[in-house]
Amino acid sequence: MPSIRDLKKDIHFLTSEIFTESYVKGLIKEDVDKNKLAEVMVDAVKNRDEFIARTNHYDAKNNPKLVKEYFKKLRHDLYAKYIEMSERIEKL
Repeated sequence: MPSIRDLKKDIHFLTSEIFTESYVKGLIKEDVDKNKLAEVMVDAVKNRDEFIARTNHYDAKNNPKLVKEYFKKLRHDLYAKYIEMSERIEKL
């Protein structure tokens, strides 16, 4: 099972990728709505904070099977949320 430290690094990396994607979109495409890009970036920060909190506070620490399932669902939610944000940027 990957470590919690690696998961946190993934969360920070995906957030920085959303920021980079938004910034590049704003530079390349001049007719894009800057306010909507800013909204996506704010959502990325909120999601980062939420996922870090979920990573730090998990239940059933004594049951490895439940912990594994918890982090598997957390990773799935993480990737799904950041794919959704990337698609929002792409549509702008």
